[in-house]
Amino acid sequence: MKKFFLLSMFVSMALTAINAQDAKPAEQLTDGPKITFTEQEHNYGTLQKGGDGNCEFTFTNEGNEPLILSNVKASCGCTVPTWTKEPIMPGKTGTIKVRYNTNNIGAFTKTITVTSNAVDSPRLTLKIRGKVEQPQIAQ
Repeated sequence: MKKFFLLSMFVSMALTAINAQDAKPAEQLTDGPKITFTEQEHNYGTLQKGGDGNCEFTFTNEGNEPLILSNVKASCGCTVPTWTKEPIMPGKTGTIKVRYNTNNIGAFTKTITVTSNAVDSPRLTLKIRGKVEQPQIAQ
């Protein structure tokens, strides 16, 4: 009985000591750059062959350190991304411009993988979709 009492006292003191340690405030748990997009998917709808296949994804660094996009890669060669190469300071915005080759007829869904130093999502995926049709010939 004495051993049980001593063991329970030891466990109780250990738990009290653990709870007494200072916890970091919530804002310190997310130190570093944080990337937030206004949208992560763009739907072109229906495009004509040779039409405008450009779109733009805008993002903001909501962290407290500079955000750097180290790589932006499309799932195939028919989609070409360009992006802000310089560091995005806290509170500032950047863009990823995407050009889809609208000479390819048919429905499409493509992904763009973004790799950055963001602490919350160092690798995320953007998506584009739509349909390219042959122009109607007037008779």
